[in-house]
Amino acid sequence: MFGCDRNFYLEQIVLIGNCLNPIPYLLALGAATNIGSVATINGNPQNILIGSFSQIPFLEFAQVLTPVAILGLMVQIALLWLFYPDVRSLKPLVIPARIRVKMVRPLLIKTVVITSGLFVAFIAGYPLGISALTAAALLLMTRRIKPEKILKQVDWDLLVMFSGLFILTAATERLNLLQIFTPFAETTAGLLGVTVILSNLISNVPAVLMMQPLINPQDTKSWLILAAASTLAGNLTLLGSVANLIIVESAAKLRYKITFIDHLKFGVPVTLITLLIAYFWIELTVAL
Repeated sequence: MFGCDRNFYLEQIVLIGNCLNPIPYLLALGAATNIGSVATINGNPQNILIGSFSQIPFLEFAQVLTPVAILGLMVQIALLWLFYPDVRSLKPLVIPARIRVKMVRPLLIKTVVITSGLFVAFIAGYPLGISALTAAALLLMTRRIKPEKILKQVDWDLLVMFSGLFILTAATERLNLLQIFTPFAETTAGLLGVTVILSNLISNVPAVLMMQPLINPQDTKSWLILAAASTLAGNLTLLGSVANLIIVESAAKLRYKITFIDHLKFGVPVTLITLLIAYFWIELTVAL
């Protein structure tokens, strides 16, 4: 839609980083991606899986978890303000020249129409996977951009890593190794805790695939806990979500480094607070 690649926002942060410490802004980008995506079924891949497994309506899912996302983003801003003095500075900042963005109007219109149609399909209750794949296929059909340009932006290393994780998940299921998690899945707090741990060991999408056989399809509260925990746990460590890995890898290409400890100092408090918010909110608002 726009004449820039996926590193556009990172490049803007790095440009500003010539005057300010870019680390808090990069952390904010990663954390906001994770926290914001908890709000809807289409916010991230694990939510789409959970929506497909549980058949929770799109609007019901959003009604419960959107407040969690809003409160979580407020917590994130407060922690960044507390931990990083640079972000509360009132000194005038000389902004470098911005990257010029070229808008292709036909592609913009096409994207808005297809995205609107996708939301209508979600709300109407059409199968999530089929709806998303149909919209993606329509978006990729274009004569204005060469396929090579799009495929060049694909992070093949991450795809290979996730292929390995999915193979590991399938092997775990076939070897019947999931029984050790069954007692944890029987309580809300236990399900939240084990999901957080698994999400940071094997990432959130494989964690959801591993826990899915242990949850009753009619247990709405457990599915929402699984969605919130697997998503918000992504902020705990660099390995918690794909968003973190993409940001760290892309920032490194632009010569900025976020260390594991840098992320942990911010990730631990933001994760613990947002998980507590999600746990008590779901307990209060969702009946068994």
